[in-house]
Amino acid sequence: MKIGEAAKRSGVSAKMIRYYEEIGLLAPAGRAGNSYRDFDAREVHELVFIRRARALGFSIEEIARLLALWRDRGRPSREVKEIADRHVADLKARISDLQGMVDQLEHLTRCCTGDDRPDCPILADLASP
Repeated sequence: MKIGEAAKRSGVSAKMIRYYEEIGLLAPAGRAGNSYRDFDAREVHELVFIRRARALGFSIEEIARLLALWRDRGRPSREVKEIADRHVADLKARISDLQGMVDQLEHLTRCCTGDDRPDCPILADLASP
């Protein structure tokens, strides 16, 4: 199938498919006689895998490793679990950082009167070292 059909079936845009080929995440598709990319069901399945992994926030490097493990039927599942566990820890740290930002901004907005006066604790905080 051509790239447009592969994109439709996988839910990955044609632009991203080209990008994934360019960076080596996806093997370049074979070319038909007319030089169009020719995708098969296996490649579409890999694109779905990539889309799902991206939706879960895995990095390109993590996805490359997960794809390699997925393709290797003799893989130890502990390697997959280690990648997922590290990703969960990273997500939790990012959530904690974001919650700290929310808390600080909520405090600042409570301190701001939001009236016609020029005094603004939000701007004062942003300007402080």
